[in-house]
Amino acid sequence: MRVVVDLSRCEGYAQCAFLAPDAFRMHGEEALMYDPDPDDAQRDRVLRAAAACPVQAILVDRLEGRPQERDVPVPAASS
Repeated sequence: MRVVVDLSRCEGYAQCAFLAPDAFRMHGEEALMYDPDPDDAQRDRVLRAAAACPVQAILVDRLEGRPQERDVPVPAASS
């Protein structure tokens, strides 16, 4: 699994750090640090963290023979 965070979009809500502390952590009050290649054992936590991001700044891609699809879809705009 590969994680990419758009740091220009991240606003430091820290939901990811709360839900997946082994993959995401806050440095100070606003700077996010993350593991771009977290262990597969963290997959569920990382996916929940990405889904919980209020600004959808976290992208999680599958690797290793799996289809290159986005694990966490961006929610459609509601009418």
